[in-house]
Amino acid sequence: MVESLAKLLDLMRHHGAHRIYAKKLSSNDNSKNQVYLGGGFSALNVIPHGDVYIDAEQRAGSKQDRPKADVRFFWIDEQGKHLAPNANLILYPDYPEVRISGFLKGCRSAPNKLMTTRDAGRVLFFGVAENGEVLGYAVGADSPIAAEVNAGTWPALGVFLELPLNLGQLADPRLILLAELRRVYELGWISSQKLAPDGLKLPYAARNGGGYTLEAELGILPNGYAEPDFMGWEVKQYGVRDFTKFAPKSAVTLMTPEPTGGFYKTASAAAFVRRFGYADRSGKLDRLNFGGVYSCQKTAHDVTGLRMTLDGFDAASGKITNMDGGLALLTQDGEEAATWSFASMMKHWNRKHAQAAYVPSLHRIPPSEYSYGPQVLLCEQTDFILFLKAFAAGDVYYDPALKLENASSVSSVPHRRSQFRVQHSNLTRMYHRHELVRLNG
Repeated sequence: MVESLAKLLDLMRHHGAHRIYAKKLSSNDNSKNQVYLGGGFSALNVIPHGDVYIDAEQRAGSKQDRPKADVRFFWIDEQGKHLAPNANLILYPDYPEVRISGFLKGCRSAPNKLMTTRDAGRVLFFGVAENGEVLGYAVGADSPIAAEVNAGTWPALGVFLELPLNLGQLADPRLILLAELRRVYELGWISSQKLAPDGLKLPYAARNGGGYTLEAELGILPNGYAEPDFMGWEVKQYGVRDFTKFAPKSAVTLMTPEPTGGFYKTASAAAFVRRFGYADRSGKLDRLNFGGVYSCQKTAHDVTGLRMTLDGFDAASGKITNMDGGLALLTQDGEEAATWSFASMMKHWNRKHAQAAYVPSLHRIPPSEYSYGPQVLLCEQTDFILFLKAFAAGDVYYDPALKLENASSVSSVPHRRSQFRVQHSNLTRMYHRHELVRLNG
């Protein structure tokens, strides 16, 4: 049995944890009632999971959809880690809330006695590994580890307490991030660069170097997957005209998920652009584009004829009423040109946007250099429900940048970029907490 919080953190690290959380358990948190992970869907930002699905047996015997997402969950002890093969997250859209279930079934080394009792004061620890595994450890209310957790002051993330990887380090990743951003701000003008896989900073000439340059200074390798960048924080830079008014030059791109249904999926992206696109307006020969702003608050686009809809979400109550619903671009006849299911959008949104730092930047040439501003916007505790509310209100919109060069060739390859964007002034509507922090104050 682990005797102290320090040794438990060591054990978590030994098994690969790079983020560690504690959840204080109530009497209702047990294997029968499942373990409550918070209202809304914000827990999906913390616990790595697979695709959201509704199994066939449940759908046949239930009046209410109970979407699930499998979790690679292991109980750990001094002897090793032990797979709980039936662990999953259960989403309750009608509340909404998330619970974890199935964490005892099929695992002989699970803490059955602790997790079947209704005793309050127990603590359940979650270690999150970079490969998406979730490590579990539970202690009783009389454990010295529980006493250490109760006596400490830890950053809160919804119902979770975030613990350091070891007790000797600065506990709050937020403070570490701010210290790094302050250092970058004090560097002044930085040559445009991009971090190579081997960790070397290489010159970068293209105009989209603002994000790459900041990532290089923070030691963040460029990635195309939906995971946070820096100790659980997504770091996004945006261009401004000056560091006085901090007026953004353009909207913020939130994510770029490919459609999961409709003509775009059943035919192809190239066929979609050929059917719904238009000749390049700048005069580039043999090129078709598909662009424009598509919002739930707008009528059909005057060129493409498509309109955006949101099906299966009640904006007034803030609840998903049909998990089979989603976002859809429709023709005037109601045909689905492109769709994005709730499940796919949820998976894309959850892990990437739990905590985000928005950093202003200036750019000058020649040579290409960037300077990062003295204030940053920190946004925390997002929820997919907040994203849907913003989308329903038209604050978030679809702003694609698809093109098909050499369009007359049957082998032409489309450039895909299905962007969902928001004006910077509306960013905070998708987070429960935000703060504007001065770095030079």
